[in-house]
Amino acid sequence: MKFSLSWLKSHLDTDADIHAVSDCLNRIGLEVEGIENPAEKLSAFRIAKVLSAAPHPQADKLQVLSVDAGSGPMQVVCGAPNARAGLVGVFGMPGAVVPANGMVLKVAAIRGVESNGMMCSVAELELGDDHDGIIELPADAPVGQVYADWAGLDDPVIEVSVTPNRQDCMGVRGIARDLAAAGLGTLKPLEVPSITPAFACPTEIRTDDAEGCPAFYGRVIKGVRNGASPDWMQARLKFAGQRPISALVDITNYVMLDHGRPSHAYDLAKLTGAVFARRAQDGETVTALNGKDYVLNAEMTVIADEAGVHDIAGIMGGEHSGCSETTTDMLLEVAYFTPERIAKTGQALALTSDARSRFERGVDPAFLDDAVEIITRLVLDICGGEASDIVRAGQPPVDRKTLAYDTSRCATLGGIDVPAEQQKAILESLGFEVAADWTVTVPTWRRDIDGPADLVEEVVRIVGLDNIVSVPLPRADGVAKPTATAQQGIERKVRRAAAARGLNEAINWSFLPEKEAAAFGGGTWSLANPISEDMKVMRPSLLPGLLSATRRNMDRGASSVRLFEIGRRYLSDSERLTAGIVLAGDKSQRSWASGKAAKFDAYDAKAEVIALLAAAGVATDGLMVMGEAGDHYHPGQSATLRMGPKNILAAFGALHPATAKAFDLDGTVIAAEIFLDAIPAKKGAGFMRPAYSPPALQAVTRDFAFLVPEQLAAGDLVRAVKGCDKENIVAVRLFDRFAGQGVPEGQVSLAIEVTLQPDEKSYTDEDLKAISDRVVAAAAKQGASLRG
Repeated sequence: MKFSLSWLKSHLDTDADIHAVSDCLNRIGLEVEGIENPAEKLSAFRIAKVLSAAPHPQADKLQVLSVDAGSGPMQVVCGAPNARAGLVGVFGMPGAVVPANGMVLKVAAIRGVESNGMMCSVAELELGDDHDGIIELPADAPVGQVYADWAGLDDPVIEVSVTPNRQDCMGVRGIARDLAAAGLGTLKPLEVPSITPAFACPTEIRTDDAEGCPAFYGRVIKGVRNGASPDWMQARLKFAGQRPISALVDITNYVMLDHGRPSHAYDLAKLTGAVFARRAQDGETVTALNGKDYVLNAEMTVIADEAGVHDIAGIMGGEHSGCSETTTDMLLEVAYFTPERIAKTGQALALTSDARSRFERGVDPAFLDDAVEIITRLVLDICGGEASDIVRAGQPPVDRKTLAYDTSRCATLGGIDVPAEQQKAILESLGFEVAADWTVTVPTWRRDIDGPADLVEEVVRIVGLDNIVSVPLPRADGVAKPTATAQQGIERKVRRAAAARGLNEAINWSFLPEKEAAAFGGGTWSLANPISEDMKVMRPSLLPGLLSATRRNMDRGASSVRLFEIGRRYLSDSERLTAGIVLAGDKSQRSWASGKAAKFDAYDAKAEVIALLAAAGVATDGLMVMGEAGDHYHPGQSATLRMGPKNILAAFGALHPATAKAFDLDGTVIAAEIFLDAIPAKKGAGFMRPAYSPPALQAVTRDFAFLVPEQLAAGDLVRAVKGCDKENIVAVRLFDRFAGQGVPEGQVSLAIEVTLQPDEKSYTDEDLKAISDRVVAAAAKQGASLRG
């Protein structure tokens, strides 16, 4: 919501400047997003008169002008078709910055002729869309004066972010009401004209859809002249980001912004018979003012006549019945549409508009007659003509809600003690009616007020949210107990461990384009009303976001990317907490030894996964390495880590080349996902670490070399040996793999180191032989034989 300071002061009697207004708005919960002053960027542009105009000697479409901007004649080269001697326009001095493109004006030669600045068009100064010629000012405009000062552009503009519950602040008057309640000034009385009808309304107006359109008010105005709207109205619309179109259209847009009340003007000559609100028919189409065709259904409300649909009710008018420069008779529509119906229609059609943003929040149902009269007066004053009587079809929902209020709740619920009389004054200044027994009647424009807690919020925000004293929460005596859940604890440990290992944390959106989600099996959840097409699918994996971030880094010259992210992936049954890792580029710099930089491989991903699982409290020595990492991984360079055959804790490895190509990544890309939700919760896990108790006796190591089938996974052999004597064997490590001379074809030699830890006494030769026999027997079950 954007408006100028002078516009605000047309409703609010105050001497406050723009900064005081901004501070007050932030204090009462209306966030200010920005302040701009159009005059500041135009301070170097002055009113100038063209003294003479001569053809450019080297270019047919250029002229050489002699321009006086208050300090004597200056030579300027100009290509505008309307440049001529005697014209008064706007001149940009050397050093000025053109608002439209940021170009700094300077003395320069154009086709061999020196030019000292520029005569400007409306578009170049961002004052409109006209760029066919330079600005033409009245002949009596004061030469040499700053253009912005003369044109009255020194009117700062403020932009406010209006939350969805504050539909009353979707108009300047509603914001002025809040500021007056906060003590920044006095709300001026609303002047509602009384129009004497000149004739009976010749058009039948009715509503055949009481659920979608409870009330439809209208009147005909004949004999209008639809030219340009007044300069003051055009200026306010431009400040609000609206493009002036024509007087009739501008008037409806102006009242929408001024009072938060959308309306619509129809060209009466383009209507056939009665005009009414009704439900659309399935498959019915309408061409809206944006030039696009929309297919409607029976759950939508439209404004139609006997010939067909003219308007998507409450959202956008039809192209063929709108007012144009040839309009002489118009039908004014001011209706109340059910917010829920407007919201569902807008979502179904993916169609947004200023009218929709107000109707779906809920406009004031009691502001129908006043709106008709205010709009009519503006039409009559600007466009002329005469008005019919008002036709009122249906009944708006103007029943007012009443609430029982206890003033003490302001202190207990809001955290600030406000005297009862001050609370009453605040509520009444906001439009509430407060009875002696503290029964509060809610105004019709406050659809968001539902209970006493909302009244507390109104009082507290007007007093000022910054006036609430910060009070610490009570804390019991003694040592504080941890409040994080087990899963939160795991998440924190993994995050710290990943950062400590040199990985950089990334935070990506939980939404993905459909194409990126498809590379990982497709997303289960798609948004019906996404922010954009690139944010349509809830991510099934954390890797797409990390891969996109990797590509952006690599495109900007990063030679090594090490990223991790902890977040949720969205599957058909639930959300799953997951840690994702991507490694790409060079693992190390070039060295004198090899002359090449080392690259990441699947073992690097495995190392990261094991380290992070260990940080999360998982006993990684007993994990099983198995396949089936997923179609997006390289089948020969990937695996899963499992706690038992079914519980998959992580998947890792090199990405499939097709997956890497889908994200425009060259070379080998290593990735991993750790499924933190699959880590079993430890029962009775204490807050402190277990006491350190080193063994009393020295460990013993024994080496074994086995001949095994070449298809046997080394991990299976290691796991079998380690499990054969859990009382004595504390570690098993593979340290050699050999194939070739001396090893039978189809077999390989695997050498492992077995670490034994005695407990109460040292091992005897008999003890060591018994353990060795158990090792050999366990290996034999895997198809291994001791190498001679």
